[in-house]
Formats: sequence, structure tokens, C-alpha cells
Amino acid sequence: MKVLANDGLAQSGVDALEKAGFEVILNTVAQDQLENYINENNIDVILVRSATTVRQELIDACPSLKIIGRGGVGMDNIDVQYAKDKGLHVINTPASSSHSVGELVFAHLFGLVRFLQDANRNMPLEGDSKFGALKKSYAKGVELKGQTLGVIGFGRIGQATAKIALGLGMKVIAFDPFFDKVDLDLEFFDGQKVSFTVNTVSKEEVLKNADFITLHVPAQDGYVISTPEFKMMKNTAIIINAARGGVIDEVALIEALESGEIAKAGLDVFESEPKPSMKVLMNPNISLTPHIGAATLEAQDRIGTELADQIISILK
Repeated sequence: MKVLANDGLAQSGVDALEKAGFEVILNTVAQDQLENYINENNIDVILVRSATTVRQELIDACPSLKIIGRGGVGMDNIDVQYAKDKGLHVINTPASSSHSVGELVFAHLFGLVRFLQDANRNMPLEGDSKFGALKKSYAKGVELKGQTLGVIGFGRIGQATAKIALGLGMKVIAFDPFFDKVDLDLEFFDGQKVSFTVNTVSKEEVLKNADFITLHVPAQDGYVISTPEFKMMKNTAIIINAARGGVIDEVALIEALESGEIAKAGLDVFESEPKPSMKVLMNPNISLTPHIGAATLEAQDRIGTELADQIISILK
């Protein structure tokens, strides 16, 4: 059987599949050529990340497909229910990248509270001529310890992010319509464990009381955060989106930053990927990464292994 890993697959996954007798193809086939490639090569399994879409038309046109796999959590680039109705298996890896995404949230936060997103732009240009002025302009950093992190969406990734916050000595408040409370275990290198219970509160309470806000929600029909939500936040607030492009209204975000309604933002995902708005890219109060939340070696290894295990379980 043939597996097309169109957006790549970690060697751990390739090795496991090949050991089980599968042929793994690591070619990256253009979206408009996928139908022909799948049919000409009699592909049984297509694995994607966020770059490739698998819609009804492709599913209908490719009768050899038995499994559609997503290396990651969100499956908004796949017509999941339609595929299942047609008898295909649809798999993903919801737990594999949680900690990596949580760490990226804090990479943005650590950078923003110490002005790194701006310093890294200005030091190469003016570090030799205006060192003292730059030092003065970046001299009002804050510590994360003792601050309140608000988590909107308290599933696996939100919980993983909360654990990092608790380990730093932060207070965590969370909103999620599906949970009243969540018990979290912080595990340390020497086997010790500390347990916390986080009782969820309303979205409004999170917005009004959090010093920093991080989003961990699936793609939505409308915005989760727009002008009314920005008006509820502290004017010193920082918001991070490492979830899905389109859950934050980026026009409203720029207006909130320019008016001083909030202080800063960190974005790993964008409304118009792969061509984000230039107003977003050029704003000095936004920390930017190009959708790399799950892009760690450790997460990709876990994703590869988990996808392989599921495929083998289904088809062998």
C-alpha cells in the first residue's frame, strides 16, 4: 500500500510505515496536480499538514483513498464529515504538538515583555550609534512571574500552555464552554508532581482580568476576538494567537494597538496565509512567526509515530 506524505513526515513515521510494508512517498505534489497523482499512483493514504487541502472534489475523484491523515490538531483543511460519510478514515494527532505550541506561546510572551520583537529590528540598524537610547527605550520590561495568563480554549494545547504558566509562577484563568474545571499535573524531571485545579470562568472575566491572553480554539465561522473584546482588555494586555488564522480580527487588532487599547500581540497564524497583511507584518508591537507552532523536532517525531501507528492499526 502507498502513503503520500504530501507535506512531509518525520523519519520516525517513515521508518514505522516501511517496516510494516508500506511504500512512503515524500514528494510534494501541487494542489492542482494531486488528483492525477493519486489516481496514477494508486495512493491509499494521503497525509497532510496545513499546506494541502482535501476537499469533497478530491475525495470524489480519488477512489483509491482509504485514509486521510492530518499531522497536527486542526482539520479545517479537510472535509472531515464528507470523507467519513464516503467511508474513508480521517485521523489526526491531537496530543503530539501540544507542548511545542505552548512553548511557542511563551517564546512570544518572553520576547514581548522584554521588547525583543522591536530590539531585534533596531539593534542591527542602530545598535552601534544609539546604544544608550535603545537601552533606555527597552528599560521597562516586566516579569511573567506573578502575572495572570488568560487561556481561551482549554483543550489539550490550552492545558499544556497553562502548565508552563503555572511552572513560571503565574496565575491561570481559563474560559472553555466544554469544561467547568480541569485538573492539571505538573511533572518534573525527577519524578515529582504537583497538581492544580483550574476552574473555568466566563470569557468576559478572562478578557477583563488577564494580563496576557492566549487563544487555543478551532477555526470559527466568525471572530473570537474583535473590537468589543479588545475594549474589555487591559490597556497593558498582550494577546497571543498560535491557534488558527481568522479567530482574531486583524483589522481590529491593528486599531486596538494603535489606539492603545491593548499593548502588544504575538501571531503565529494569520487571516490571509500565506500572504499576511503588510499592516500586521510591519507593526512594531507584534511579534511574528510563520505558523511554526508544531515545528519542533520532538513534536514532528511524535506526530510521525502516531500517524504511522494509526495507519497500521487501520490497514493491517
